[in-house]
Amino acid sequence: MKTSLKINIPESKAYLLIIGILSITLLYFNLYIGSAALLLLLYLIYYNHKIISKRNLQWVEYIETLSMDMDKTAKQTLIDFPLPLCILNNTGNLTWYNGKFSKLVKQNDMIEKPIDEVVPSIMLDNFTKSDTANMQTRTQIGNKIFDIKYNIIENENHEKSFALYFFDVTEFNELKTAYEMVKPVIINLQVDSFDEVLDSASEDVRPIIEAEVERTIKLWTNKHSGAFRKITKDKYLAFMDEKALRDLEADKFSILDEIRKIDHGNSLPLTLSIGAASMASDLSSTYKNSITSLDLALGRGGDQAVIRRDERSIFYGGRSKAVEKKTRVKARIIAHALRDLINESEAVIIMGHHNPDLDSMGSAIGMYGICKMLSKKAHIVLDHPNSSIDVLYDRLKANDNFKNIFMAKEEALRVMTPSTLLIVVDTHRPSFTEHPALLDISERIVLIDHHRRGVEFIDKAVLVYHETYASSASEMVTELIQYVKDRPYIDTLIAESLLSGITLDTKNFTFKTGVRTFEAAAFLRKFGADTIAVKQLFQGDLDSFLVKAEGIKNAKILGGSIAITSCPENLENPSLIAAQIADELLNIRGVKASFTVAKRSDGLVFISARSLSDVNVHMLMEKLGGGGHIDTAGAQLKDVSTEEAVEKVEELIMEFLKEEE
Repeated sequence: MKTSLKINIPESKAYLLIIGILSITLLYFNLYIGSAALLLLLYLIYYNHKIISKRNLQWVEYIETLSMDMDKTAKQTLIDFPLPLCILNNTGNLTWYNGKFSKLVKQNDMIEKPIDEVVPSIMLDNFTKSDTANMQTRTQIGNKIFDIKYNIIENENHEKSFALYFFDVTEFNELKTAYEMVKPVIINLQVDSFDEVLDSASEDVRPIIEAEVERTIKLWTNKHSGAFRKITKDKYLAFMDEKALRDLEADKFSILDEIRKIDHGNSLPLTLSIGAASMASDLSSTYKNSITSLDLALGRGGDQAVIRRDERSIFYGGRSKAVEKKTRVKARIIAHALRDLINESEAVIIMGHHNPDLDSMGSAIGMYGICKMLSKKAHIVLDHPNSSIDVLYDRLKANDNFKNIFMAKEEALRVMTPSTLLIVVDTHRPSFTEHPALLDISERIVLIDHHRRGVEFIDKAVLVYHETYASSASEMVTELIQYVKDRPYIDTLIAESLLSGITLDTKNFTFKTGVRTFEAAAFLRKFGADTIAVKQLFQGDLDSFLVKAEGIKNAKILGGSIAITSCPENLENPSLIAAQIADELLNIRGVKASFTVAKRSDGLVFISARSLSDVNVHMLMEKLGGGGHIDTAGAQLKDVSTEEAVEKVEELIMEFLKEEE
């Protein structure tokens, strides 16, 4: 019935217009009937206006009533809101809160109090300095975890207020943590140089050593509720969960020390390499990450654990030196593969690391000698020499056989093709090479390096000869020369270049010197390498000598065994001076490690670290983005002063000394 009384305004106007036209028409034919029709029309117009006014009044009353009901409902909803809720003004003070919030913080009379005073775990800046609405943060109140979602409300005066909603996610967080702790972890284990260790023991105890290693690993796995399987004599595969892995991290993988303690008359120590991977997207990826971690541990010299988690690698252990391998089978195999690659290539380009030293340059010249033996044209990428190699560089340029040996970076980039053989020596880090852009072009890369492996690696190399036990890249290249041809021959200057590289990295045959190091030196001596000529490559001027003396004089000893000093700024070759000072500091009685800081004119800070093996300087420098070997390492820092760099190194040293205690 109510619906039938509704009048559609546009339609009523049309009806009245039609009635008006008919009334005028009737008035034309009959005055009386037409007048009556006009009177009726006037009444209808009046009635229609009255009805419309009444309807409008009723609608306004309805809206007002609805608004009052809505205000009441909204207020009641806020008061009875099932979650803790509060409102802050633009300075972060409470302007309103409901009973749930009061019960949560166990306080009353909080109006105008700062939110960070009521809930100390809340960072006030998260709200007052945010320009985005509907943001979220997480905090802990008591023993519960809350997700705080908040809206930014702006009034007509452009003043902001913040509505904070507290969602209790404690149970969800506990469930998530429990789920994280039961995710599978795959661990690959390998006993380092197990054959060499067994050969160093008498035959009757070799089965005992093998059984003791397996027993130790089995007990270690069972202790952490894991499962393991022996793959080969020296390789094992273990499965644990994330909780067990975190326990292992807290324990700093004490299994490494337990394996090292096994001693049944073996002259070489037993060490273990571990590659662990936390759960990735699937088990296949996790297993691959575990293998990669083990390869990384082995590439860093073994006796350590590497964990792959969240696209980053974490290192534990690594205090032992890599065991020198007595057999040269691998060197012979690499040499034959290298020979085939060189013979199949139309062009060969060789490069070492940027700011090359005598080992980088010596090994590069050695590779040039191999190409020359195989009648293949090759070039070494180098724009300008530095003071570390300038004497050798001048000797090469003065020799007619080596006049065109060097190639500028721009020219190398121009002639490089995917089929060009690119040989990288004395570094495995792409960013450290003389010209990284060449790596992106070549599809035929050979890598020869002796540094302990870092996370960054030239993965696309088709041939990798990476041995951390080797004293230098020059030693490795010298061995390759002996197997590339049945009757190898190299120029005297090439032999002296290689010997200078070995001399540099062994500090005159003191550090990392094995049997194969002396055999390589003897081979080079046979081809005319003159030790006096090599020594002349290391001579410096008087000013450099005085700078080194000043650096040694200003050195200070931390913990009674670690020396640290710095060099004056604006030196011509700060990296070389720093390395020489670090070497000299080890001659001080009681000093087990030394660190020297030097700043280059362009602001780059060099840190040279040396050790007598009791301190793993590689791991310390790795924390600053550097690396190297256990006893010889370094790092480079940007945007820091010499004093700030010294402070960073001192912090690392004090942290190390604290851990040692």
